[in-house]
Amino acid sequence: MKITVGVIFGGESVEHEVSIISASQAMHALDPEKYDVVPLYVSKKRVIYSSKELMDVNMFTNLQNVFDNVPEVYLSYDGNKTYVRPIKQSLFKKWEIALDVVIPVVHGTNCEDGTIQGYLEMMHIPYSGCDVVAAGVGQDKIVMKYILEGSGLPITPWFWLYGHELEEKKEEVKAKAAKIGYPLIVKPACCGSSVGISVAHNEEELFLCIQEATKFDRKVDVEKIVKPMTEINCSVLGDCYHCEPSNLEQVMTEEELLTFHDKYEGNGKGSKTDSRGMASASRIVPAPLSAELTQKIKDLSVKTFKALGSSGVCRIDFLLEKGTDNVYVNEINTIPGSLAFYLWENTGVSFSELMDRLVKQAIDRQRRREKMTYSYETNILSGYAQGATKGKLKG
Repeated sequence: MKITVGVIFGGESVEHEVSIISASQAMHALDPEKYDVVPLYVSKKRVIYSSKELMDVNMFTNLQNVFDNVPEVYLSYDGNKTYVRPIKQSLFKKWEIALDVVIPVVHGTNCEDGTIQGYLEMMHIPYSGCDVVAAGVGQDKIVMKYILEGSGLPITPWFWLYGHELEEKKEEVKAKAAKIGYPLIVKPACCGSSVGISVAHNEEELFLCIQEATKFDRKVDVEKIVKPMTEINCSVLGDCYHCEPSNLEQVMTEEELLTFHDKYEGNGKGSKTDSRGMASASRIVPAPLSAELTQKIKDLSVKTFKALGSSGVCRIDFLLEKGTDNVYVNEINTIPGSLAFYLWENTGVSFSELMDRLVKQAIDRQRRREKMTYSYETNILSGYAQGATKGKLKG
């Protein structure tokens, strides 16, 4: 009997289109002999649409066509099963689909940050990847850095601020920036795919970069640029019980910053968007590093994955300082573009096997949760006094 897998993607995020590409790849990697795939597309207005037609990425070249012709649906939990049901049922053909598992393939704010995960938990449906807390931590660069720092993992010198406080804290920001030293990279705390990120070479540029980052998030992260530097990435697959690192990749760019355009719109060469998403970026896999340095980065990847409470398939990005081989953890991507499948090729884990493991992880976590205690029997309401006392407990 096939397992019915819902793949949820899209969402109210600046990485909406990237999610569509990643989800298309993931849905086609699910073995049709094992799984019945149910696309769950979330529009930028947070409306869910579902149809087998949405497995074709070309459907999204005209979004209005999707909105006009694909059924709008909702998820409903009935006792022991979660269903996909249309908002408007046909008088002649009523339908619903019972889901066994959901795989979130969403990126960025309002999606990857715990929002979708919390919704799925309310629906009591097993889902793959990070839980609500780990997803939130992985999306918020500020919280992430505090945990990495507290876990003794190597990160670059940094500080943060609320963007709206820039005017009143200008002197403090100047002093912190001068102490770290220019150039600095400025990032919105909770965006991905290099959106809103820019480089400051002096005070004037720093303030402009902070203002730009504030357009995308209220918190702003400011970090020392490692230069000269090579970006090395590693994926980790599993959970806190068992996880393993992938091949390493060396990202090929001569720029200070790998932009959204570099990642998804033709590798900075002016070509059209590549439907392979992050798999099309210019890279060397495996990275041409010594065996010792390769193992060091793999070990740091696993430690980072566990420190942040991650699960599913993630990608940890590192900064490697040329000449010293000093390694710094940059960030984790809890649902990486293309699910980082290209890092697992030639490791014995095909894209199809990767999807199998995500389904298994979702089911295993749900089984463990069902054995845990989440409520405590109490009769506290019997001591709750109504009337004039308004909410006071007796005794």
